[in-house]
Amino acid sequence: MSTDAEQAHSPHGTPPPRPAHPPRTAPAQPSPPPPRPTAPPGFTPDPDTPILGVRAKVPFPRGTAGASGTRLPPHPSAPPRTGVLFADGGRGDRRRPPSRTAAAAASLVLGLGLLGGAAAGSWLGEDPDAPPSTADTYTHARSAWYSVPVDDLFPRTLRGKGEGPGGADRVWSRIAVAPDSSCGGGFDPLLAKALAPVGCKRLVRATYTDATSTSVTTVGVLITTSGPTGMRTLHQRFVTEKLDERTDLMPRAYAAKGTAAAGFGDDQRASWRIRILTDAPVVIYSVSGFADGRKVTDPQSAGEATQRGATSAPAQSGLGNDARGIADAIEPIFRRALSTLTETTP
Repeated sequence: MSTDAEQAHSPHGTPPPRPAHPPRTAPAQPSPPPPRPTAPPGFTPDPDTPILGVRAKVPFPRGTAGASGTRLPPHPSAPPRTGVLFADGGRGDRRRPPSRTAAAAASLVLGLGLLGGAAAGSWLGEDPDAPPSTADTYTHARSAWYSVPVDDLFPRTLRGKGEGPGGADRVWSRIAVAPDSSCGGGFDPLLAKALAPVGCKRLVRATYTDATSTSVTTVGVLITTSGPTGMRTLHQRFVTEKLDERTDLMPRAYAAKGTAAAGFGDDQRASWRIRILTDAPVVIYSVSGFADGRKVTDPQSAGEATQRGATSAPAQSGLGNDARGIADAIEPIFRRALSTLTETTP
């Protein structure tokens, strides 16, 4: 330890004064955290639910599907809770505010009302350009037998372009029209039994001959009492079981006295065709034979007799072509007449 005298005689002289300490300042205090958002009104936190991880910094933006924070696990003894995560760890109700819910309900009711009105308009037939319904077609078809003039249903002359053997053109002339009648006597017993499920409202028939008067063909239109389901079922059965090719299911001819068809009986039937319609309660058929009354021992359906290479008498004589051509010509004629009847009937 030195004295003041020793310090005065020190070779180094008077020591330099000590530098003054810089003024001390208090450290900067961190700014207080922003106030936490509070839970929505009416929300009571679950004191038994532990909070895991960090809390979300901000509430979810409206319309987003995810969360930036960690969701709270459900209470073990409580059912799962749904809702959005708030900054204080609580969950809000997912339900829309009452105003938005009411607006959505009003929109739904309005939309259903518009759809119902559109459907009702279509049922009531307010659209004049709408095609006729199946029910309308069936209804008008059942009145066609007396509403359509006979010359419109069975024209006096039928032309079959390429309908003859080898693609030759055919012309058939009407020689007789049968009075409208029930179906009794119009079909062989087994064919009548096969057609029985669709019923019989009326049967109209006409007989044609070819340009040389060597063949005669009866064409018939059977108006049934069945609906669309029954007609589709019958059509499917005829296709599946090939009932239109069985010789014991042939339609009968209309043999008008004093005409070329006077001798056209059951034994003279050579070829036939049966068409079951599904868009109308109608069966269209035809049956052909020789005008001279000769007996046919090997009748053949029109579908088989018109195949390439067929050698049966109906095939070589063209009677299969007559049966097919006349039936196929009457079908579109009937459809056109039915369409006109549907358009003109209120």
